Amino acid sequence: MLYLSTRGHPDRKHFCEILLEGLAPDGGLYLPETYPKVDAATLARWRGLPYAELAFEILSLYIDDIPAPDLRAICRKTYTEEVFGTRAIVPLKPLEEGVCLEALSNGPTLAFKDMAMQLLGNLFEYELGRRGEQLNILGATSGDTGSAAEYAMRGKKGVRVFMTSPNGRMSPFQQAQMFSLQDANIHNLAVEGVFDDCQDIVKAVSNDLEFKRRYRIGTVNSINWARLVAQVVYYFAGYFQATTAEGQKVCFAVPSGNFGNICAGHVARMMGLPVERLVLATNENDVLDEFFRTGVYRVRGSQDTYETSSPSMDISKASNFERFVFDLVGRDAARVRYLFGEELPAKGRFDLSHEALAAREQYGFVSGRSTHADRLATIRDTWQRFGTMIDTHTADGLKVARAHVQAGTPMIVLETALPIKFAATIVEALGREPDRPARFTGIEDLPRRVTVLPADAARVKQFIAAHCA
Repeated sequence: MLYLSTRGHPDRKHFCEILLEGLAPDGGLYLPETYPKVDAATLARWRGLPYAELAFEILSLYIDDIPAPDLRAICRKTYTEEVFGTRAIVPLKPLEEGVCLEALSNGPTLAFKDMAMQLLGNLFEYELGRRGEQLNILGATSGDTGSAAEYAMRGKKGVRVFMTSPNGRMSPFQQAQMFSLQDANIHNLAVEGVFDDCQDIVKAVSNDLEFKRRYRIGTVNSINWARLVAQVVYYFAGYFQATTAEGQKVCFAVPSGNFGNICAGHVARMMGLPVERLVLATNENDVLDEFFRTGVYRVRGSQDTYETSSPSMDISKASNFERFVFDLVGRDAARVRYLFGEELPAKGRFDLSHEALAAREQYGFVSGRSTHADRLATIRDTWQRFGTMIDTHTADGLKVARAHVQAGTPMIVLETALPIKFAATIVEALGREPDRPARFTGIEDLPRRVTVLPADAARVKQFIAAHCA
């Protein structure tokens, strides 16, 4: 299995090379040359496998440079009941007829990012140990990626983490999860801007090839293919729990800001998982919803990116979207390079309205938008009718999912975080505090370790250089 860049760089690379690299040298994102196909017999064989074994089966289709016994051991080490709280790892929670939640938030930081990040930490440690090398991870977070990465990498040999986040834009709980960590290999950088500024800094540093090679810069954002392919597994796991017969179709509803979570669903569908619809839900920052409705992708600037009660989706420049557009335009790398290279920042928009029908019909995408009022109403309704408390992002997904339910086709809504991470909105909706796991009692009162920096890639590079000596 070899990987190529969405922007046409001539090199083809194996998994462990792109694991440590992040962006391709031309600024593109890596994808496999072809998606491996899964037939009905394979689906039947996988049905009923423990999650760790299912992960091994899927990942082994994409990873040919880690020996099978080692990869299986990494999967078994990662996906345990002790780490994720249940034997099923991602159990389904039934709601109304035909609709259920897939619980992805039982990991160490109470967010779906743990599903991939725990694996990524073990893969990094394995490969760096095999090479006798070190890696400096530079990431950007709008809330959950940062804590998931830091908890996965803390204490890992050969790894330092430099995590940027928008200063003051995460919930108090999210900030406390990250900033209270005192591990020497973890560095938090609060950037004076929005998430898109943080993401731009990560890409700018990654595109400085001399700096990237000198300081061994890698990424944990979903621009790293390893993280995205790990997320493919829970689409298969959800499908097996929601169906009883091979070939039965399902729909997945996914709250999305950066297009990584739902892009994994796109990959699963391309592999042959029987997915009827991928339902994309945005908050008030509805760049992606606008695209799937109109075919126009229109980036908004920092001043036009709303601060909402589902803050992890306060994103107006979806970095993973490039992977889907690459498939949508027939893997035409020159066209993708034109759309996402130097042109997009200048124009801030592009029009693929001719391809929008294919996005819906050929690739199964539909979309919708949720507001603060929708969020409150959905949280309140789900609690009152089913006794199930959901977070704000999951509420966005559920609200949009209900507009696309099809009789006889299970709708699986991906739960993205536990309610405690967004307590203020839960109190506003329900008049009560959400439950808090005992290990996080008093986390907001712990000492903090964080550096505030301007939205300037040069300043971030200076910080990295100073802390890699």
